[in-house]
Amino acid sequence: MSQSEVPVVILCGGRGRRFQEQTQYRPKPMIEIGTQPMLWHIMKTYAQHGFREFVLCLGYKGELIKEYFLNYRWLTNDITVDLGTNEIEIIGRSQRDDWRVTLVDTGYDAKTGARVKRIEPYVRGERFMLTYGDGVTNLDIGQLLQFHRSHGCVGTVTGVAPVSQYGELTIRDDSVVSFREKPARDGALISGGYFVFEREFFDYLEDDDECVLERAPLQQLTDAGQLRVNSHHDFWQCMDTARDYEYLTELWDSGRAPWRIWRD
Repeated sequence: MSQSEVPVVILCGGRGRRFQEQTQYRPKPMIEIGTQPMLWHIMKTYAQHGFREFVLCLGYKGELIKEYFLNYRWLTNDITVDLGTNEIEIIGRSQRDDWRVTLVDTGYDAKTGARVKRIEPYVRGERFMLTYGDGVTNLDIGQLLQFHRSHGCVGTVTGVAPVSQYGELTIRDDSVVSFREKPARDGALISGGYFVFEREFFDYLEDDDECVLERAPLQQLTDAGQLRVNSHHDFWQCMDTARDYEYLTELWDSGRAPWRIWRD
């Protein structure tokens, strides 16, 4: 498969409870950095590396994400509206992203593993990319896919080393030997998302609201010796809190956003 045919699955359905000052009104991937939602920034990064097939796992306030893509051309370009004829004309420089976006309602309260399991019918081909809808990076995603193809295992996770702690990876060479969610100690790589999986990973998941990707499925994959880590020691940042949002917004507004690898 060419990169343009490898689907990118993005988890967009969670409640974002640690950022309720924003997420009480909209899902976290729809919070704007600059003039566009976080989700757009993530998709633009993948698109710059040649990926154009996206499958979005919707849940909490998913209708807002559907509305965004249904109106994408008008929201991302300057327009003239003729109120007499109801005609809409795009004016000036036109932005035309050639993405194919599948939007799937995966359940209001479903956990991450259940959401991924439920999009299985919409994933074509032998492998797929997977990430969260709240983290940006300057990772070379093309190199990530090449690394995954080279080792022959079922899964690859991107290991990053930010200040805060989330899911910790213990590794030997490039093999994951332990996957721990939100550990207390400092200094280890954590899961930064940006996964690659062979299709058989769906067999590790259950169609049950309580199936959490980061627990039994990834631990079972680890126990089977089928999860490798691609270490990334450059920029990665999630948007978990208001402080994260302010930091990302400052980077974008200053023109110093490391994840902005595309040209306007």
